[in-house]
Amino acid sequence: MPNANRGAVGFQSSEFEQEYDRPSKSQLKREMEALQKLGEALVAEPRDRVKRVPMPEDVREAILECQQIKDHEGRRRQMQYVGKKMRTLEPDEIAAIQTTIDSWRGASKAETAAMHALERRREKLLADDKALTELLVAHPDVDVQHMRTLIRNARKEQAESKPPKAYREIFQILKQLQIAAAKRRGEELDEKDFDDGQDEA
Repeated sequence: MPNANRGAVGFQSSEFEQEYDRPSKSQLKREMEALQKLGEALVAEPRDRVKRVPMPEDVREAILECQQIKDHEGRRRQMQYVGKKMRTLEPDEIAAIQTTIDSWRGASKAETAAMHALERRREKLLADDKALTELLVAHPDVDVQHMRTLIRNARKEQAESKPPKAYREIFQILKQLQIAAAKRRGEELDEKDFDDGQDEA
């Protein structure tokens, strides 16, 4: 006698499909963590940068408020709130924010490369007298007497292990020349792009 219950297992195959359409718990957790990290990356950026990022105003306000909180526990709670606000964003809004942050990181690499180029130019000035002639060809408005004095003093500082006052001043002059040259070419460069703060002799 045929079994009347054969094949009737209590659900349709379409229910299986619906089940697998939904993201897994681990996938959802990864997405939440990624959004939390994105929020943290924005909180770590300067306020004027955050104000230029394309995002809903309520999300921006949560980030700017978090930046102002100094109390550890208060900041932690606000950071959780930032994460919650980040999870309200649409995929295209998240993509726009990520693109902006990636462009900053690309700019940072360019800034680091520019700073290293200036450091190499400074080393060349100290090692080779011809380098000053080359600098004058590229930048005729340089005060040659002042540069010669700085180069002489920087060499003396290195030889006598003195604080690198002239050494740093050479970097500052090269930085100003680079910024002036970029402006003439119509490029935007900021002095902070060539921060010599970590540079030690």
